[in-house]
Amino acid sequence: MSLFENYRHLMADATFNLAGAPLHEDLLLSREGNLQTFYAPFDHINEQARIVICGITPGLQQAMNALKEARRQLLNGASVAAAKQAAKETASFSGPMRPNLIAMLDHIGVQTYLGIDTCEQLFDSHRHWVHYTSALRYPVFLNGDNYSGNPGLLSRDSLRHQIENHLSEEIRLLPSHCVYVPLGPKVGEVFEYLVGRGLLRPEQVLSGLPHPSGANAERISYFLGRKDKAALSIKTNAETLDAARTQLAQKVRQLRAAD
Repeated sequence: MSLFENYRHLMADATFNLAGAPLHEDLLLSREGNLQTFYAPFDHINEQARIVICGITPGLQQAMNALKEARRQLLNGASVAAAKQAAKETASFSGPMRPNLIAMLDHIGVQTYLGIDTCEQLFDSHRHWVHYTSALRYPVFLNGDNYSGNPGLLSRDSLRHQIENHLSEEIRLLPSHCVYVPLGPKVGEVFEYLVGRGLLRPEQVLSGLPHPSGANAERISYFLGRKDKAALSIKTNAETLDAARTQLAQKVRQLRAAD
């Protein structure tokens, strides 16, 4: 029985309060020191995907959106499969980060590898080609707050369990030609670990993009060639970004040549 089915009775109960500290205790999967992992319906895997966008872990808002959508679907008589898909798609990557991600993927040529005009189509006409996931599929909280990568994703048993079971399971189910885009260096480290274990080939992993959040605006602008090196603040390492851009563009060219 899947975790979705284990928690289906709670999600389908309109009187059950999903919220708690931060989610209801009955949704708790594990506790390890000051880390808590809760269930939220991020189980759906798009097995048609050609590209995978991977964050750290769902935040509280994403988790609540997924739980509420699963409840709505189940109360309306949807099948388990349909409810899982709707919950995942409702809560997946969206908002102001999306244009930044599209621009960076286009900048390194991912759209040419996929045979589309722009990666914006991955969020519209070609959304069936994208799988959204997280290194930690089920939401993790540190002292009740959203977990942002500290302590390290591979440093605690409960975190490593999610990577070695859930994320690894997704990789095995996804097509072998998928390319993976880790969002940020902490997720990039997880994919280095998975490559080292032989689950992925190095050329499948497009690590090194600046995280597409607004907090990274300067790094993104420089990566995209919209800001000169001379105008950068001391916080931005131009050499690191130059190297990442060159390496990523080369990887995409190699993917195209091998396709």
